[in-house]
Amino acid sequence: MDFELSKTQKEIQKAVKEFAKGEFDKELAMELEQNHEFPRKIWQKAGDLGLIGVHFPEEYSGQGLGAMEDILVIEGLCRADSTIGSAVSLSSFASELILHFGSDALKERFLPQVAEAKVLSAGAFTEPDHGSDITVMDTTAIRDGDEWVINGSKIFITNGGLAGFYSVLCQTDPEASPTYRGQSVILVEGDRPGLSTSDVGQKMGIRMMATTEVVFKDVRVPAENLIGKEGKGFYQVLEFFDESRIQVAAQALGTAQGAYDRALSYVKQREQFGRKIAKFQVTQHKLADMATKIELARLITYNAAWNFDQGRIDPKLTSMAKMYAARTAVEVCDEAIQLLGGYGYMTEYEVERFYRDAKITEIYEGTREIQKNTIASALLGRMK
Repeated sequence: MDFELSKTQKEIQKAVKEFAKGEFDKELAMELEQNHEFPRKIWQKAGDLGLIGVHFPEEYSGQGLGAMEDILVIEGLCRADSTIGSAVSLSSFASELILHFGSDALKERFLPQVAEAKVLSAGAFTEPDHGSDITVMDTTAIRDGDEWVINGSKIFITNGGLAGFYSVLCQTDPEASPTYRGQSVILVEGDRPGLSTSDVGQKMGIRMMATTEVVFKDVRVPAENLIGKEGKGFYQVLEFFDESRIQVAAQALGTAQGAYDRALSYVKQREQFGRKIAKFQVTQHKLADMATKIELARLITYNAAWNFDQGRIDPKLTSMAKMYAARTAVEVCDEAIQLLGGYGYMTEYEVERFYRDAKITEIYEGTREIQKNTIASALLGRMK
């Protein structure tokens, strides 16, 4: 068992660190967050450097690498800045559905645009009345000749309104029993007539990313926009979640590490009662606990990514990684604020923003309760 990163992986970490150092700016981050503005210029530069879609094949403008390299990029970006890093990292969200299941024509048309930061990608799964339950879909897609006609709505869609296209989970066979056997994933371009979006409102964190409701009213798309096989959409999305949970775990990991870095720097400089507060045992114990949690989160996240790259689908492991890394991010960011005291509560010192950004990792791509259900199901197996 080798715990050492390869030369290529170390070079990726270095490249991400240098990119973030040159492009990320605290004042800019505060401005973009306040204005709820997507960091478009930074995203485009990341695309120019090949930091988006590193796990895409080279013929689709990727680097032909795997999930492990992908999460190293995500971790590094979010460590440098939780909000900018999350926005850039999730610019390609759900494009893996096309990568793994799409036709050659769809891959050739859309994946290079994502990798080159020309368009944002979005996955449209969650519905207003069903939340985490994707076994039931009210959004329908009815075949009409050479087209699909889509009606319905989706909620809490990352990159909604900005995305060049959406991978939409639809009910294509209303007679299927159970209903999820009649679901399919269909690609819908963002400029199709009948597609509209509306912002969900003010959010606690990740404010540089658009989060919207997406409504489909008689939206027509070509039949060839079907991603994968008809009736297999539910299973395709589940397999995608096995990869996206690792990505969210990496987002949480980077966020936790970034908050820790800032807290560590602060306590080494700040003096109270005539001593650096880093010299107080209570401070040292807090740092030890934070560092241990981060290292454990890193180990399970890297393990999950490595396992995925071996071609193994393991929902239990990826759910464990996502659940633990997300909890670690929340706890570490909370402790970072505590170490900074009143300054930690101030926007200028960043850790309060890291804290707000951390919480979403416990919610999207399945809440921690959903992850526990997945883990428990794998542990118990089928019960009569």
